[in-house]
Amino acid sequence: MKRQSPAAALVGSLAEAWAEVRIHKTRVLLSLIGVAVAVAAITSVAGLGGIAEQAVRESSERSGGRPAMLSVFVSPGRPGGVINGPAMGNAFDTVTERYKITYHSSVLGGSREVQFGTGAAPVYTTAVDVDYQVMHRVAVSQGSWFVQSDERRLAPALVVNDVFWQRIGSPDLRTHPTVSLLGPHPVSAVVIGISGQTFGTDQPAMYMLPSGFAATSTSASSPEEQQAQFEAWVPPSVAKDLEPLIKRDMVAAAGSGAMVQIQRNDYLAFGGDQLGPIKIVVGGIAGLVLFLGALSLVNISLVTVRQRIREIGIRRSFGATAGRVFFAVMMESVVATLVAGAVGVAVSIAIVENPWVQGKISQGNTIDLPPFPIEAAILGLVCAMAVGVLAGLLPAVAAVRFKVIDAIRY
Repeated sequence: MKRQSPAAALVGSLAEAWAEVRIHKTRVLLSLIGVAVAVAAITSVAGLGGIAEQAVRESSERSGGRPAMLSVFVSPGRPGGVINGPAMGNAFDTVTERYKITYHSSVLGGSREVQFGTGAAPVYTTAVDVDYQVMHRVAVSQGSWFVQSDERRLAPALVVNDVFWQRIGSPDLRTHPTVSLLGPHPVSAVVIGISGQTFGTDQPAMYMLPSGFAATSTSASSPEEQQAQFEAWVPPSVAKDLEPLIKRDMVAAAGSGAMVQIQRNDYLAFGGDQLGPIKIVVGGIAGLVLFLGALSLVNISLVTVRQRIREIGIRRSFGATAGRVFFAVMMESVVATLVAGAVGVAVSIAIVENPWVQGKISQGNTIDLPPFPIEAAILGLVCAMAVGVLAGLLPAVAAVRFKVIDAIRY
C-alpha cells in the first residue's frame, strides 16, 4: 500500500477532525460558545485597551506636550528685574536651529480685555507659535489653526474656545467674525478657529500668535516684563543630552542677571503605565473565562472519546497507528477551538470598530484613533489554539491507551 505524504496525512486529519466536529456539534456547541466569548473578551481587551491608551496619551499630550517636551523658563535673577522677551525669543530660535529642533514654540500667558455684546471682560490669552498645535495636539473643531501667513495680518488672528464663541453669538466662521481687543489702542481681531477642549476652562479663553499678543499689550501686561517660556519637542532618546546644552546657550544669551530653568513636562517623564491595573484586571477575567471554557471542552471531549472506543479499535485494527489516532483526536479540539476563536475575533472586531464604542472609550477627544491591532487578533487565535491543544491532550492520550481487542469488544 502506498504510503501517504505528510502533507496529505495532515489534510486528511484536518478533514476528519472537521467532520467529527460537525457530527458532535451539539455536544461541543456550549463549550465552544464559552471559548468564543473568552477569545472575544481577550481580543477586545487588547483592541479597546489600545484606544483607551491612545485617548489617555493624547489627553496627557494636550496638557504636557508630546514626548519629549522640554520647557525652558527664563526669569529675572533679582527682584524688579526685566526679561527682554523678543531678545530671548531670538536666542531660542538660534538654539533650535543649532540643534536641528523642528518643532518649537514660545508660550506667553496673560489677559486681554475683549468687548462682548454684554460688555467688556478679561479673557485669558495664551500666545503660541504655529508649531504649538502639533506639539500639544490642539484639536480645532471648526475653522483652522494658525499658519505662518497669519503673522502678517493687520487684524490679529484668534483661536477661541467654545465659551468665547458662544459669547459672541456663535457666528459662522466663514463670515470672518471680529471682536475688539480693548486697551490704549483698541484693535480688531478675527476669529479663525474654535478648539473644543481649549484651556479646559468654563470661561472665555483664546490663543494668539506672539506678534499679535505683543501688538495688543498694555503697560500692565507687557510680555517684556513677564517670565519668558519656550518649548521644544525633541526625540526622547536625546532629551537628557540636549537639556544642559540648551540651558548653557540660553544662560549665555540671557546674561548673568537672569535665571534659566529647563525641565520635561510630558507624561513619559513621570513613567508608569496609567492603564496597567485595568488591563491586568480585565485580562484576568478574560483568562478565567477562557480557562472555564477549556475545562468544559475537556469534559465533553473525554465523554466523546469514551463513546468512540469501538470506532477507534476498528481503525487501529485496520492499520491506523497510535500517532495517527492521537493526532486525529487532538485536532478535533484544535479545529473546533480555532473556529470558535475566529468567531470570537470577528465579534471583537465588530465591537472595537463600532463608532459608538470608540466614542465612549475615547470620550470623543481622540484625534488619531488606532486601527484594530493585528496582534490582538493573533493573540485571540493563539489562545484558542492553546485551549484546543490543552482540551484535546487528555482525550488523545486516553484514545491511544485503549487496547485494540478490548476496544473492538466494547
